[in-house]
Amino acid sequence: MDRLTEMEAFATVVDQGGFTDAAKKMGISKSAVSKHVSSLETRLGARLLNRTTRRVSPTEIGLAYYDRARRVLNDAGEADALVTAMQSAPSGMLRVSVATDFGVNHLSPILGDFLHTYPEITVNMVLNNRYVELISEGFDMAIRVGELEDSSLRARKLTETNKRMIASPDYFQKYGRPQRIDDLNDHKLLHYSNQAAGNVWKITAPSGEQRQVRTAGSLTVNDGQSLLNAAIGGLGIAYLPSFLFAESLRQGLLEDAIPDLPMETQGIYAIYPPGRYTQPKVRAFIDFLVDKFHDTGPNDW
Repeated sequence: MDRLTEMEAFATVVDQGGFTDAAKKMGISKSAVSKHVSSLETRLGARLLNRTTRRVSPTEIGLAYYDRARRVLNDAGEADALVTAMQSAPSGMLRVSVATDFGVNHLSPILGDFLHTYPEITVNMVLNNRYVELISEGFDMAIRVGELEDSSLRARKLTETNKRMIASPDYFQKYGRPQRIDDLNDHKLLHYSNQAAGNVWKITAPSGEQRQVRTAGSLTVNDGQSLLNAAIGGLGIAYLPSFLFAESLRQGLLEDAIPDLPMETQGIYAIYPPGRYTQPKVRAFIDFLVDKFHDTGPNDW
């Protein structure tokens, strides 16, 4: 007989407390359930159930076997669900958390292509500048930039961006250009308030040494686009990802503050809940983003 069917019959008898209810649960005859359990006991050479006229209960060996058998049956069920999920068409509401700057500048413009390709999916994109709790806040996935926090969440890298210090030509003409990291202490710095480290810039020196610049700065705001506008307006030096300021740099509205410094490369990731399989709608969106960004690197923004 089929080993999984024997396991299922035995586990169902234990769950239901008898052969009659187990037969109803499985949709087969009581004699068929009894035959499966007897075959299992014969194959194992052990009595798994105590049978009386009034009740059925697992023996000590049967209880130990039940725990393992139930795990095997659950794994088999999840394996079946995985195949079904992977073959089903992506559909339903996809709720995505995205950093405002990246969402506005680089995700919103390509959403139309995704929705055209997957008409059964609707997208609820929430733009914010904080790390949401995916599961408790009801998100299917998130797009995050930079170093990932330790987490049980799964992550897939989409692309990379460079983080650089930039300011306007007018600012440098008025206040001078810093020549080394220590010179930043004498300049007006523009800070992003949502950083875990606060008003601290972590910078790599030409020697490879990791340095920290800590200063109150002249402006602190929780939005990268606002910092970009402030830098273009000559209010100070900003430390931003290049996907945000690349076009302004090309137009000459901004310049590197200390061009000789190594640039910090940051990953851009799709984050989604753990599990044995990924929902089709989530997998479809991540695959779509990987395809869109696969030729984009730190020097392309």
